[in-house]
Amino acid sequence: MGMIRINNMSFHTYNGVYPEEKKLGQRLEVDVALAYPIETKVHDDDITTTIHYGHVYQDIEDYVLNHPFNLIESLANHLLTMLQTKYPQAAGVQLRVRKYAVPIAGIFDNVEIEVSGGDLT
Repeated sequence: MGMIRINNMSFHTYNGVYPEEKKLGQRLEVDVALAYPIETKVHDDDITTTIHYGHVYQDIEDYVLNHPFNLIESLANHLLTMLQTKYPQAAGVQLRVRKYAVPIAGIFDNVEIEVSGGDLT
C-alpha cells in the first residue's frame, strides 16, 4: 500500500483550555498520511487517479483555522473524521498534531497527539 504524506504543516490557531491560549493563539503542526494503492491505481500520470495532496492541504488548513477546540485530541479526532469522509478512496488516514506552547513546567519540544483510522498497512 502506498502512502501520501504531508509533513510539518504549520498553522497559527486559537486552540487550548486556558484563556491566554484562546486570546494569543499558538502554532500547531499537523502531519497527515493517507494510505492509497498508488502501485495499482496510478499508471498514466493523471492527477485524477490519485489523491490530490494540494486539496488535502487546503482542507486541513481550512478545518484547523476555522474549528477551535479546547483539546488537540478533539481537533485530531474531528479532523480525522473530516478527512475520512472527504477522501473515502484512502484506505486509511493517520494524523499527528503537535502543540509547542504547552503550560507544563518542564523542558520538552512539544506534545503530540496521533490518531488513525482505516487500514494503514
